[in-house]
Amino acid sequence: MPTLIVLRHAKAVAGLGLADIDRPLNDRGRRDAAATGEWLRANDLVPDRVLCSTAVRTRETLEGLAFQAEVSFEARIYDNDPETLASLVRETDEDVRALLLIGHNPSVHQLVHDLTGDAPDAFPTCALAVIEFTASWAEAWRGTLTVTRTPKG
Repeated sequence: MPTLIVLRHAKAVAGLGLADIDRPLNDRGRRDAAATGEWLRANDLVPDRVLCSTAVRTRETLEGLAFQAEVSFEARIYDNDPETLASLVRETDEDVRALLLIGHNPSVHQLVHDLTGDAPDAFPTCALAVIEFTASWAEAWRGTLTVTRTPKG
């Protein structure tokens, strides 16, 4: 059963003087990313493959998770379009058991809703959602939202 883990990047510094794509994580963001990686490992949700936005804050979130997985940095994730994200998910190789997508709001929150018909009211930084599909990645149109988590609980 394919499992999709949708993760919003961890908390970044304010954008003063920086291009949005160049904003790094702040201290809280680094702590939250590390804690999220620990939580995913403890819950046997380590991905086989990662799709990550090219933004600095998403790359640093991935680094903080400390996973050993195949990673593709995908510029289209930064474009923040939920339909594009869904297309990227459906292009996943069938040998991938668990896929982690690290992106930005509002598209990651909308993706969770679009793929499950359900989503938490808010999707703060470093929030994640776990979606299980009964069909293949190519047929991943409707899944079941099994877990949501935020850094605050």
